[in-house]
Amino acid sequence: MTPDELRTFCLSFNDAVEDFPFGPETSVFKVAGKMFALTALGGHPLTVNLKCDPDLAVQLRAAHPEIAPGWHMNKRHWNTVTVDGDLPDRQLRELIEDSYDLVVAGLPRARRLRLDRP
Repeated sequence: MTPDELRTFCLSFNDAVEDFPFGPETSVFKVAGKMFALTALGGHPLTVNLKCDPDLAVQLRAAHPEIAPGWHMNKRHWNTVTVDGDLPDRQLRELIEDSYDLVVAGLPRARRLRLDRP
């Protein structure tokens, strides 16, 4: 996945926005003001921090060397994924979608319902 593909995929989710609270080199993708992905799109190697269920996070780290505890994040709830081609794009997309879904699930019910509308 290229940096442009990563950005486009993160922005494809309902109500997703890109923000730069940490400076112009760090893209933060949010839904309803809550972060679901963080990346330096110009970084080499390209990495992305994604929210993850704590039990699944441990399993993913054990199974994939390109998935590590979240860099500068709560390591229980966040993973850093190196986007170097070793992890299939399909699986990376699933991890991004799972991160988005976890954040949406934590929103107040009324906000979640508004996100479900076309």
